[in-house]
Amino acid sequence: MYLSSLKSLAFLGLTICLFTACEFNKPTPLSEHAIIPKPLSVTDTDGQFEITDKTEIVASGDVSSVTVYLQEFLQSTTGFELATGSEATENSIVLALEGGLAEEGYELDITTERVKISAGSPAGLFYGVQTLRQLLPAETEGVSSTSSGLFLATGKIQDAPEYGYRGAMLDVSRHFFQVEDVKHFIDLIAKYKMNMLHLHLSDDQGWRIEIKSWPLLTTIGGSTQVGGGEGGFYTQEDYKDIVAFGQSRFITIVPEIDMPGHTNSALASYGELNPGIKVPDEGALPFDRKEIGVDGMATPLYTGREVGFSTLATDKPVTYQFVDDVIREISEITPGPYFHIGGDESHVTEMEDYIPFIEKAQEIVKKYGKIAIGWDEVAHASLDSTTIAQFWAKGENAKMAVDQGAKVLISPATRAYLDMQYDSTTVLGLHWAAYIEVDEAYKWEPTELVDGIGKSDIIGVEAPLWTETISNRSDIEYMIFPRITAIAEIAWTPKNLRDWESYKSRLSKHGQRWDKMGINYYQSPLVDWEN
Repeated sequence: MYLSSLKSLAFLGLTICLFTACEFNKPTPLSEHAIIPKPLSVTDTDGQFEITDKTEIVASGDVSSVTVYLQEFLQSTTGFELATGSEATENSIVLALEGGLAEEGYELDITTERVKISAGSPAGLFYGVQTLRQLLPAETEGVSSTSSGLFLATGKIQDAPEYGYRGAMLDVSRHFFQVEDVKHFIDLIAKYKMNMLHLHLSDDQGWRIEIKSWPLLTTIGGSTQVGGGEGGFYTQEDYKDIVAFGQSRFITIVPEIDMPGHTNSALASYGELNPGIKVPDEGALPFDRKEIGVDGMATPLYTGREVGFSTLATDKPVTYQFVDDVIREISEITPGPYFHIGGDESHVTEMEDYIPFIEKAQEIVKKYGKIAIGWDEVAHASLDSTTIAQFWAKGENAKMAVDQGAKVLISPATRAYLDMQYDSTTVLGLHWAAYIEVDEAYKWEPTELVDGIGKSDIIGVEAPLWTETISNRSDIEYMIFPRITAIAEIAWTPKNLRDWESYKSRLSKHGQRWDKMGINYYQSPLVDWEN
């Protein structure tokens, strides 16, 4: 009797183990995965595909960068050194360039025999790989290896972005960040299918890009930052390195040189650019131009946070030679189509001086083959039809730009500014525009912000991170995560497919991935984090 009972228990235990093993190996259906941004359509079928050390990556067309990216990711997490081939076989991951798909769209088709990502461009394949990555367990985001396979449910995902411009901005002027920190930022936003990085390269507190024809911009203007400290700058070779890394992640670099305001670092470097201003004490702004300092004298370096006190001398020929040289040198090492000329908060530049300056700067950008972008104040000038106004503060400015035939880039400070504090307890960041919890970052629609501005007027969405209070990589991560995923979904996913409850549920699972990546993120109390 005792022996019989033992046999029964053993049989029951074996049955449970076998059942549990089967359930463990059974992958989550595609439709139940927490994919961010949410795809256009997901269809489940009944099967599974296993990635093993015998799986081969098969590529058609010139997609070597995507192939290498996928190889390196799978090797770093599984230890599998997957071979590559040119013809699809069983047990393969196929990367195929095909016609008939949207420029950055893709199809991810998983069968029991192979995984196929099809796209109309290498960028589309890269975004398909990012979706594939989110179908794998969170543990694959850690640096580890496993001898077991990875299981994927079968089915199909069809996807394409809502907007062509999906970006983030990193202010490297208020605080300087090393090349590797910028690359890390690029890597993070690329995971969520963003394709633009706007680098704010100059401001009152620091000039961050080498200009060979004006060398003091970096040796003097780049020597400090908010709160003091040594500052820093990118050589042109550093900048090229950032650009190249961005290209490997299908991220286009958008350089910004802010002008005619936010220019004290330039005025401290070259006095001849100074119309005669004095740098304020912290908290004081000399807006009365009758009381400003000596024309042509270099200003002291500035390490405070106040804005609006500086301006280039808009009536001097040397200023336009300076602007021309700066735009020319940066454009020569920037393969992307855009050049940002700033134009915001130039409070001490009289409007009769501001307007012709912006128009001249716009023409110089066009001369060097780039499309000008400016903050929404530039709409006071006569804009070229190719110029883009970046809406951050005033809807009437954005509408003024559209009425001139220009397009707009949407970056509302009350929704998309990543330096805004989450709530009153947040140590980092500011709150002059708003407190922005993750729900506030998600629950808005670009086409509903300004009357008279519709989707055809909008090139895309950008989330800026200003760095007055941000000084290291951990600070960056904390302020952008999780809100960067909200902005990414707004830029990628159509309005009719976006839903706060769905997004919140999917977001809760991404905390596990960020834990494995070692990302410092804000664990919003609005989200039931699964970590």
